Amino acid sequence: MKLELYIPDYSPEQGLTFDWEEDFSIEVQHAEGTVLIRANRSGLISLARHMLLLAQPEVPVGRHFHLDESNSLEDGSVELIIEKA
Repeated sequence: MKLELYIPDYSPEQGLTFDWEEDFSIEVQHAEGTVLIRANRSGLISLARHMLLLAQPEVPVGRHFHLDESNSLEDGSVELIIEKA
């Protein structure tokens, strides 16, 4: 399978620009030292796109994004932070 993704260019002026797949669903749970990320196909593609955006050489170390139930995650999800090291 070949999948082509549009990855927005990083801009120091605009920061990180996220592009979501239609009808995405992402849930993040934490229990007993384990993190579970449960997502439909659109959610997985969206997360992959966001991580590839962070992976761009122009993105400085320490840049990150937050997802929570008020911002893109399903109700009952715990906060998820992904940061470039």
